[in-house]
Amino acid sequence: MPRPQKHILVCTQSRPPGHPRGSCGEKGCGEVFNAFLGEFQTRNLWGKFAVTNTGCLGTCSLGTAVLVYPEGVMYGGVTPADVKAIIDEHLLADAPVKRLKVPAEVWT
Repeated sequence: MPRPQKHILVCTQSRPPGHPRGSCGEKGCGEVFNAFLGEFQTRNLWGKFAVTNTGCLGTCSLGTAVLVYPEGVMYGGVTPADVKAIIDEHLLADAPVKRLKVPAEVWT
């Protein structure tokens, strides 16, 4: 398998309703992950890029969380409608989607 140019990690963590940290599961992470899978299939992006579902990325209150490497760009509040923008702008045009980026303080 060739090394992907970029790797998308989609949080699919679920916690019980009312959990103090919340979870991306409450915010539609499954639909977001499936939207990425659908776009990858439709556009034949496999091999050039990778997408993986993952557990908690630590930004539970800002979910659905999506992390793109190697840049380490964290997105929050991602919906299925945002998936095309992340692919078109970030993966294909190397321009992170500013409106979806979490605040820089998340990484401190």
